[in-house]
Amino acid sequence: MMALGEGDAIPAVKVTMPDGTERSLADFGAPLVVYFYPKDDTTGCTNEAKDFSAAMADFEAAGVGVLGISKDPPAKHQKFAAKYELTVPLATDADDSVCEAFGTWTEKSMYGKKYMGIERATFLFGKDGKLVRAWHKVKVPGHVAEVLEAAKAL
Repeated sequence: MMALGEGDAIPAVKVTMPDGTERSLADFGAPLVVYFYPKDDTTGCTNEAKDFSAAMADFEAAGVGVLGISKDPPAKHQKFAAKYELTVPLATDADDSVCEAFGTWTEKSMYGKKYMGIERATFLFGKDGKLVRAWHKVKVPGHVAEVLEAAKAL
């Protein structure tokens, strides 16, 4: 599995939205920020979603869409968004195709135990739908501000 490289197009994959509908990533338009996070309602993922939600007006003003993706089911996304009043759109990778296309399904390790999971990563696609920048193994504090700065520079 290879991660996307600079200049690669938005993958032709579909996500499941919280209302259960399927949408192609291309449906979200470009420029577009796609961020992957491991799990709803965990500390880092909650903080990242809250940061993206707080910056949504700034991304919209820059003409850049944002989409968060995890493997959590649509109903869990609905509860997560309602609990924290999130405005960032969230989607489900129901069949692993999205994580595979982006190279974010990786081996992780916790307390010496190895397992497969989603790497926290963010991808910025330009107006032409091509990858401009990717952030891997993201640390949440300050990340959204960095992505917003890069998005404004498009």
